[in-house]
Amino acid sequence: MTGTGIRLTAPAPGWAVDADVVVVGSGVAGLTTALRCTAAGLRTVVVTKARLDDGSTRWAQGGIAAALGEGDTPEQHLADTLVAGAGLCDEAAVRVLVTEGPAAVRRLIDTGAHFDTSAGGELQLTREGGHHRRRIAHAGGDATGAEISRALVEAVRAAALRTVENALVLDLLTDDQGRTSGVTLHVMGEGQHDGVGAVHAPAVVLATGGMGQVFSATTNPAVSTGDGVALALRAGAEVSDLEFVQFHPTVLFLGAGAEGQQPLVSEAVRGEGAHLVDADGVRFMLDQHELAELAPRDIVAKAITRRMAEQGAEHMYLDARHFGAPMWESRFPTILAACRAHGIDPVTEPIPVAPAAHYASGGVRTDLRGRTTVPGLYACGEVACTGVHGANRLASNSLLEGLVFAERIAADIAADAADAAEPRGASEAPAAVPVAASTAASPLPLITPDARTEIQRIMSAGAGVLRSARSLAEAARALEAVHLNALRATALDHEGPGKAAVPGVDSWETSNLLCVARVLVAGAVEREETRGCHWREDRPERDDTDWRRHLVMRLLPDRGLALRRTETADFPPVDPVLVSVPADPDAPREP
Repeated sequence: MTGTGIRLTAPAPGWAVDADVVVVGSGVAGLTTALRCTAAGLRTVVVTKARLDDGSTRWAQGGIAAALGEGDTPEQHLADTLVAGAGLCDEAAVRVLVTEGPAAVRRLIDTGAHFDTSAGGELQLTREGGHHRRRIAHAGGDATGAEISRALVEAVRAAALRTVENALVLDLLTDDQGRTSGVTLHVMGEGQHDGVGAVHAPAVVLATGGMGQVFSATTNPAVSTGDGVALALRAGAEVSDLEFVQFHPTVLFLGAGAEGQQPLVSEAVRGEGAHLVDADGVRFMLDQHELAELAPRDIVAKAITRRMAEQGAEHMYLDARHFGAPMWESRFPTILAACRAHGIDPVTEPIPVAPAAHYASGGVRTDLRGRTTVPGLYACGEVACTGVHGANRLASNSLLEGLVFAERIAADIAADAADAAEPRGASEAPAAVPVAASTAASPLPLITPDARTEIQRIMSAGAGVLRSARSLAEAARALEAVHLNALRATALDHEGPGKAAVPGVDSWETSNLLCVARVLVAGAVEREETRGCHWREDRPERDDTDWRRHLVMRLLPDRGLALRRTETADFPPVDPVLVSVPADPDAPREP
């Protein structure tokens, strides 16, 4: 069952495997957690939506931030992170990140990740927006994520971890007391299993990445449909700060109607000296911030958006012609190839850029050990809200957060397993057996796949870079209409074949997108100020008196939303509450 009594409509599981921990996701957060859990002797299963190397991590260009350079310190990294977070970072979480980060990066190198080094073997470090020092380690010039993914995937395969690829996670399984007991998932026609099944485990780690596909234009891959946040909401977990969606300032502009994943032009390009200019060649960031083009991302995105509005332009330009061909080819080969594939040569012409959805600073609320408010459920990486990012993520802190908190989660799970009265005695590779998961009282009406584009356009128009009470109200009404259409279609379908969505990957993804979109908009409506990457044109000022605090939200059994503010900018403790939710009395119970 799930903590709210709400679940996705799906067939009963037809197979199952047992484990000590199931990790959902295969980016830096998921694979690091899995490797550490395996090293601790825990039977670990990795479930991933596509192939092991198809997550968001491999798209990361810039690098990973840590105080690794001469003269740099964790305190300086902390200060830059707090400034970028616009008053909403949890300082204890940031301190964990910056103090444990350098050693975590070195362990990543020991795992096999190869970062760019000087002739003397020292790490080459660059700067990005919001950083006052060169502290960004990179690989392959601008292919850091791909190298980290390669190293971790190789380590996972060498350790012979059990993996289930091409699998969409559906819902959390819990026992009668509300404790985590596994997940249901659907394998998409490939791999060892097929159809809907279950992985039974007392610990579940969500490392599902972001939800950028809720917008029309995003840097996120197609798999980033908010599945982890939606699952957590249905499970009764608290989420926080979903209104803070970072729009990367410099995404390759492919036209006003471009949709889906857009090529990113890394912040590291500006870190190496590229200039933002308008059509007249004017550097407009010089009078916007002391760091000019290297200001925090929210400030740069807002400046670009304002300049576009002032000039009636669809984009601005990033000018790095002064780099010359050798530097482009050695330092930014991935970006160079992407630009040239779209008919733009950065060596000879400025790059047209505009902001696009990039990163969710909020997510499933956790403590410093990655624990959520549902016992046994953990969250790590972009799906989580640890308090590290506040109202706006500092560049290249995301990979570091995934790395540091993954290690903490694995340590916590291992400690809990060691404290257990009796060790689990199942074999390392239990055979799949037919099972039936507990059936929640309220299957969620599914959203038809053709609504996906509609949801994305609603969100881009009403909850994009620039928001207002009016635009958000219109977005909320439009999203409610999508939901009501699904309810009507489901009701009609009970009277005979109608237009209700049928269970399947496309309808499950679209339903997850609608879920996270509605919660995101609710948070954006509630936060009546401008802070970080939440920009309200009707409330243009930052309000520390009333709003230097977090919004915490939880889905209710009646599908309403419970919303509260924290007392301060620090996260309150995560206190899991064991709740027994009535299930269908005729449904079989979890063993």
